[in-house]
Amino acid sequence: MHEAMFYETVGGAAVRCRLCNQRCKIEEGERGLCGVRENRGGKLYSLVYGKIVAEHIDPIEKKPLYHFLPGSKAYSIGTVGCNFHCLHCQNADISQYSRGQRVPGKDRTPAEIVKEAKASGCRSIAYTYTEPTIFYEIAYDTAVQAQREGLKNVFVSNGYTSVEPMRQIAPYLDAINVDLKGFSDSFYQEVCGARLKPVLRTIELVKELGLWLEVTTLLIPGLNDSEDELRSIARFLTSVGPEVPWHLSRFHPAYQLLDRPPTPLATLKDGRKIGLQEGLRYVYLGNVEDTEEESTYCRSCGSLLLKRSGSRLKVNYLVDGSCPQCGMAVHGIDM
Repeated sequence: MHEAMFYETVGGAAVRCRLCNQRCKIEEGERGLCGVRENRGGKLYSLVYGKIVAEHIDPIEKKPLYHFLPGSKAYSIGTVGCNFHCLHCQNADISQYSRGQRVPGKDRTPAEIVKEAKASGCRSIAYTYTEPTIFYEIAYDTAVQAQREGLKNVFVSNGYTSVEPMRQIAPYLDAINVDLKGFSDSFYQEVCGARLKPVLRTIELVKELGLWLEVTTLLIPGLNDSEDELRSIARFLTSVGPEVPWHLSRFHPAYQLLDRPPTPLATLKDGRKIGLQEGLRYVYLGNVEDTEEESTYCRSCGSLLLKRSGSRLKVNYLVDGSCPQCGMAVHGIDM
């Protein structure tokens, strides 16, 4: 066990967790909504510190981050637990594990994670697979050490981190992909067990803190794929920064949401058109087979700049981060 960060006592032996915007009040012997933070004797403990349940080497494009160290590898780690309960979760076996069970995972120290990342030739560590906020303590300690060793740090997040924890880890983070799951509070409450407003606030905060930001929206037929909703998302992201890449991802039936069909390709393409119409400079399609909308083209002359297939970079034609034909710069980090 490892004492948690960001909590307070609220009378008697109860504590309130301030790590994420669920703000769980946790009684003695109980766990928060995420299932991995437990009140023992009036102190809150993380049950997943160093308990790594998923550990892989991934292309950075799978996060997805298309404008951050393109073509590099990310050492990706995650623990069990999540502060959302998405009906369509594709990693439900680890995010929604039974809370009565012993917390699983391979024991890893921050030093071991950093050592493995460097030995495998990765340029970054990605905190992913489940929500990194719920394993904040091990992510924070690892990120601090990784930065000292010359590695970058990446969050793949649902955007529900509270303001204070986000500000504290920001100096050690380099990029974040936030999953903006929809643009209605009812969708967030009914499908994810959360609220919309804190996610929007996190996206704005990430931009304010100077981290490289990309956003993903999984389009679920009949739930969050209307033109009005997509246009609202695109307008919001444009207001945050027109250079923010927006990834529109194809839904496939999963977990408790098996009654919806996969997203039609036409819906994804329409969403991309909407994003570009509203002023976004980079809109990509994901979870689709070999489509040109995975690649990056020059906004000035239309030249192919980064060719991708299956969320993998195939060719990078950029010269010093710019189009070799007309010199137009592409937004991003180490492009």
